[in-house]
Amino acid sequence: QVQLAESGGGSVQSGGSLRLSCVVQGYRSSSVHWSMAWFRQAPGKQREGVAVIESNWNTRYRNDMQGRFVISKDNAVNTVTLQMNNLQASDPGTYWCAADPDDRGLLDSVWYSYWGQGTQVTVSS
Repeated sequence: QVQLAESGGGSVQSGGSLRLSCVVQGYRSSSVHWSMAWFRQAPGKQREGVAVIESNWNTRYRNDMQGRFVISKDNAVNTVTLQMNNLQASDPGTYWCAADPDDRGLLDSVWYSYWGQGTQVTVSS
């Protein structure tokens, strides 16, 4: 059974940084073959794609996060990370890690079969 487990959420001041991690269990080579992405949902808003990394290491970001957020992976330990820098008042919410076994590299949640439980990010001014 495939399970995704996020960690690294928390509270940070505006302009600060957080690093989220996601470990995939139940499929040894998930990050090698799958697209792995981060999504988020702020209170009262729809869930949106943040960043995705494909099996071939191609990355894609939501436009307003390019340059602030960096997605990376470590295939050896089936882990995907999201480095978030210069966090702003628009960034708080629940962040989820998700996996697409068909490796589409898209930022639309409908394509993702596996999801973590989510981790909370809070940004204070």
